[in-house]
Amino acid sequence: MAAVVDQMFKVTEDSKGFSFDNCRRNAFMSKQGVTFPSARKTGTTIVGVIFNEGVVLGADTRATGGSIVCDLNCEKIHYIADNIYCCGAGTAADTEFTTKMVSSKMELLKLRTGREGRVVSSLRMLKQYLFRYQGHVSAALVLGGVDVTGPALYTVYPHGSTDKLPYVTMGSGSLAAMSVFEDGYKVGLNEEAAKKLVRDAIRAGIVNDLAPAAT
Repeated sequence: MAAVVDQMFKVTEDSKGFSFDNCRRNAFMSKQGVTFPSARKTGTTIVGVIFNEGVVLGADTRATGGSIVCDLNCEKIHYIADNIYCCGAGTAADTEFTTKMVSSKMELLKLRTGREGRVVSSLRMLKQYLFRYQGHVSAALVLGGVDVTGPALYTVYPHGSTDKLPYVTMGSGSLAAMSVFEDGYKVGLNEEAAKKLVRDAIRAGIVNDLAPAAT
């Protein structure tokens, strides 16, 4: 049957303009009972954990548009300051704009005070901005960094509420990632153990994502 289909819908080299031969081919094959693989998407998984000397942040890299994975290398870990980074889940444009805006404000604060910015300063800027828009800015964030008070790790929800915890997860894969953290986290982790824990949590979030359109 494949040879017959190829012959029926063969495209000549000198064809001009748009070609809808594949659409007609797919419709014909569907009537013959052929099933086609559908594009699958995955939600976001972002995580963070505090170890004895700092913070490790992690995120998957896939961005989706509707039911299609449109970017396999999306950067979800955003720069805030030299000592502060932020992972973003939700609408890519919202997370990108929000973190860039706070990064600019933190740089101005550093120039004005002559001191390195604190993590809690960027946290306050993020939560006030998101609360102002009452969740219409779709940015769920994991904020982590190290300042004069030591390592700090926060979650920031789209409505502006925040949590401070030793390990956090957000995104549609957060439940699976959290199960890995709860099983493997110990107080006083070293850097290598923290990196391995974050890697395992991200993998669990990608494979076991409970979102309706998950992989």
